[in-house]
Order: sequence, then C-alpha cells, then structure tokens
Amino acid sequence: MGMGASIVLGAIADDFTGATDLANNLVRGGMRCLQVIGVPQEEIDLADIDAVVVALKSRSCPVEGAVNDSLAALDWLQKQGARQLFFKYCSTFDSTDQGNIGPVADALLEALGYSQTVMVPAFPINGRTVYQGHLFVGDRLLNDSGMQHHPLTPMQDADLVRVLSRQTPHSVGLANRTVLVQGADATRTHLMMLADQGVRHVICDSLDEQDLEILAEATVAMPLVTGGSGLGQALPAQYRAQGWLDTISEPGRLSPATGGALVLSGSCSQATLAQVKDFLAKHPDGGFALDPLALAEGGKQQELALAFARQRLSAQAPVLLYASAVPDKVGAAQQALGVERAGALVEEALSQLAVKLVDEGVGRLLVAGGETSGAVVSALGITTLRIGAQIDPGVPWTQTPMAGREAPLSLALKSGNFGGVDFFTRAFEVLV
Repeated sequence: MGMGASIVLGAIADDFTGATDLANNLVRGGMRCLQVIGVPQEEIDLADIDAVVVALKSRSCPVEGAVNDSLAALDWLQKQGARQLFFKYCSTFDSTDQGNIGPVADALLEALGYSQTVMVPAFPINGRTVYQGHLFVGDRLLNDSGMQHHPLTPMQDADLVRVLSRQTPHSVGLANRTVLVQGADATRTHLMMLADQGVRHVICDSLDEQDLEILAEATVAMPLVTGGSGLGQALPAQYRAQGWLDTISEPGRLSPATGGALVLSGSCSQATLAQVKDFLAKHPDGGFALDPLALAEGGKQQELALAFARQRLSAQAPVLLYASAVPDKVGAAQQALGVERAGALVEEALSQLAVKLVDEGVGRLLVAGGETSGAVVSALGITTLRIGAQIDPGVPWTQTPMAGREAPLSLALKSGNFGGVDFFTRAFEVLV
C-alpha cells in the first residue's frame, strides 16, 4: 500500500492523454491529483493526494491485454483504499466492435462483484454531447465528425447503445435526458429499475454541465463509473457532500517552470492539424516535418530534425517537430509501410528526439497525440505526473521529477482532438 491516507478516487485510463484529461478535471473540481504511468511497481507517497489516475496504453491493444492491464490497475487502486473507481475512455468512445470499452468494463464489474455501471462519455465544454444515446461532436453525429477516418478506431456509428452492444454479451440500456431532467433521485431510481431488468451497462445522455452534476449525484455510491472526463469534474463536489473530501486551496499548484520549450506532434486529428497550421503561420521557420517514408530509409531525417531543434532552441526560438499530416498522406504511408509500422516509426522518432532534447536542457515539453504521448513518456522513463493548471479544457500542465535535474520537467500531454487553434503557442504563455 502507498504511504499516506486512503485515496478518494482511483481511475483507470485507457491512454496517456485521456488520463491527463481526467486528472485535469479532478484538479479543477478541487482534488489533488497524481497520474501514474502504468501500474506502480514501487511504493508511492500519496500523503497529500486525493485521486490517482493510472494511465494505461490499452485503447487499441488486443482485448486480452487491455483486460489484464486494467485488472492489475484495479487491484493496485483497491490496495490504496479508493472509495470509488472510474474507468476513463475517450469522449468520442474510441473503440472497435471487438472492444476495448465493453470487455474492460465487464471485467472490472466482475472483479468488483457488481452488476451495473454507467457510460458517460460526454464532455459538453469540448462539444461532446449525448442525446437519445447518440454521440455528437459539436453539431455533427460522431460518424460524420471526422472520427470515421480515425486510423486505429474509426467510429462509423453514433448510436452508443448499438456500438456497445457489439462489444459485450450483456444488456445495454439508456438513461435519456427525459429521466435526467427529473433530478438525481429519479435518475438513481431509473438505474435501479434497469438493474432489476438485468441491464449491465447504461449509456447516459448529457447535454450540459447540469446533466453531469445530476449523474455524479446519482452515481456517487456506485463502486464503478465509466466515461469521459466531463463526469470527473462533477464528482468532487459529491465527494465533499459525502464528507470524503475537504475543501483544498490551489489543488493544482506546481513549481516554477524552467528550460527550453519544445512541441512534438504525432496526432493527425483535424484539431491538431489546425494547431500545426497556426503555429507555422506564426513561425514559418519554426517547424520540421517528419515523414514515415523518409524515416523508414534510416536515421538521416531524424538527425536533421535534431539539428534543426538544437539550432532553434539555442536561439530561444519556438520549435515544432511534427508528423501530423492530412488523411491522404497518412493513408499513402500506411499503404506503403503498413499501419503499425508507419505509426511505430513516428512514435520511435519523436520519442528518441524527446529523450535527447530533454537531456540537453528542454524543460517545457508539449506532446500532441495519445499514442505519441504514451511513447514519449515511456521513453523518458516517467512514472508519475503531478497535475497542475489547465491550458485548455482537458489539457493541463503537469510536472515530473527527472534524474540529474534540479527542477522538474514541465509536460503537457494533449489528446489529438483537444485544444484551441493557437494551443501550440498559447500553452507556454500560461505556464509560469
């Protein structure tokens, strides 16, 4: 068991940026939060921590691996005394017909000996809402939002009851907004009725913050809740109402930031592509594009990128190293190299660049893309992240101690779909 008092919330996130997204909202809700990378193998001091988010890389791995890793995380969190468990996945419900949301949720419920959980992916402030069980991104259904082109988890159906029913043999039901507007008691009663009917997974409508507050109140006594990070911001108030959590001033306070600033981008989402374009418009000589086809030919392009970054950093100029590209270009690389190899080449290159440049003095590092963030964090040997202030909804600055460095590394891990157009420049302006 970790040092210190029992934690209030223990969360299991299926990717690195998703973990940070949830942790950010927990801090905004008033909880002191630590993100751990994988299941800790050593004792961790949790004396001043209210919530721990275990970041896994289980979103698109084989189902068996996702289940095993999630169960290991559950076991560790239970040993830390977590009062409630949270399975965190993307607000766009990223998954395939084989999983991994359904199988992992089933495994967690069975391990806990409980018969029902809720599915609350909505994150209204970021434009993710659910109505009549259908997921919207802004004013578009999920399958018409650009997510239908995702290279690993193409989302081609917005009906989440239908999507989840393909992933689990158990019954999937709906708590629609007609129920939610009646309040937390009516919502809780509806969930109990569905449980009596054998419904294991309940997709929940959510159009705004009030809906999430109602759901948090209705589900605070559930051993396990699941969803996106929107629900995470509503839960701390319920923990305080239960007497589990004190009011805490500055739950996201970090040490002063130092060192050079670097942006690494591997995401090909529409939001990240717009952020790359904005950065290059402001700093025409500030970006270096990595091409999987060139990377496959050897280390020359990576060496050129390293030299480019060193020159920019020595001049204290903004620098962006990116493999973000439009779908046609990504598709061509995947066709030539294979989907897995194309992605692996980019992740390996960006990870190696991160290690070298951090070792040479970069102290403020922004990484765009869930898979890229996971690869970079692993390459740097990072095991814990203290969660700080929000940059944009779903993306905070974090800090982690680094061997041989007096000051911690400031790190922002951005999900591909998150952040405003000017994120790559404004992020460093809000870091103090």
